[in-house]
Amino acid sequence: MGKLAKALGTKIREARKAKGLSQDVLALVCKVDRSYMGRIERGEVNITVEKLYQIALSLGCEPGSLLPTVNEPHERQDTVSPLR
Repeated sequence: MGKLAKALGTKIREARKAKGLSQDVLALVCKVDRSYMGRIERGEVNITVEKLYQIALSLGCEPGSLLPTVNEPHERQDTVSPLR
């Protein structure tokens, strides 16, 4: 997976640890296998928007707070310039 998935996974892991939750507990609440939650946190899978919202709800935070910002290291796309 790309750097964006890894950055998202890192944010999820940090939020989980800040709440004092184990990966097992978060996986159980989100109704996913613990190994899948581990893959999410390592950025090995792309998750759906629905899963992002479910994880955020379980962590008691806004989904946007788990998303990497533009200034964080991840694969950047070329910007589009207006036609002249």
